Amino acid sequence: MSEKTTHFGYQDIPEAEKAGRVQGVFGSVASKYDVMNDAMSFGIHRIWKDAMMDWLAPRPGQRLLDVAGGTGDISFRFLKRAGSGHATVLDLTEPMLVEGRKRAEADQMADSLDWVTGDAMALPFKDNTFDVYTISFGIRNVTRPQEALNEAFRVLKPGGRLMVLEFNQIPNDMMQKVYDLYSFNIIPRMGQMIANDKDSYQYLVESIRKFPDQETFLQMVKTAGFENAKYRNLSLGIACLHSGWKI
Repeated sequence: MSEKTTHFGYQDIPEAEKAGRVQGVFGSVASKYDVMNDAMSFGIHRIWKDAMMDWLAPRPGQRLLDVAGGTGDISFRFLKRAGSGHATVLDLTEPMLVEGRKRAEADQMADSLDWVTGDAMALPFKDNTFDVYTISFGIRNVTRPQEALNEAFRVLKPGGRLMVLEFNQIPNDMMQKVYDLYSFNIIPRMGQMIANDKDSYQYLVESIRKFPDQETFLQMVKTAGFENAKYRNLSLGIACLHSGWKI
């Protein structure tokens, strides 16, 4: 029986290798991750994350699980908006969490935050634990995204909310070609200059192109059991928010 394969950027690799390779990518760039996000997107990622919070509308007392939460961006925003509550930042890559704990917000919000190393496909939490599940620019790095969505459904309480922020496909072919030119020619060079790591950012650009389009991913959200599932394109579809509810 042949071993199952998956993609790592444009490479086909055994499924069993992907998590380790993803850890390698984010372990390598962890210390420069936030700086690179600003450089790559010209700061627009901040607007996208604020748009996510606008649609999510955090409420006081809610419990958030932020998967692939990295350096805590989403959790910090969530707690500020909610006013009170709790956020668990989960990431596969320990160095990303280490960098997150160094941020000033992490110190200010220490009583409302947990930092957990874990796998999106096998969450170390009981059923019906969280009010909100978020994953931002992370699900395309998961070996089997459908399993991650299934796990999201499991750990959310009835009435809980899923929200996924991810790079996606621009519906306009000409605009997509222009964006591809920028992505493939500029972003890896930025990675070399800022993070001293061209290969990791080459992978990140390629991984965006391998991710399902908006409608395909919407069906995956529904397959996991979520209802009232919808999406909103951001910046012409460069990024997209998918939302669903556990009813």
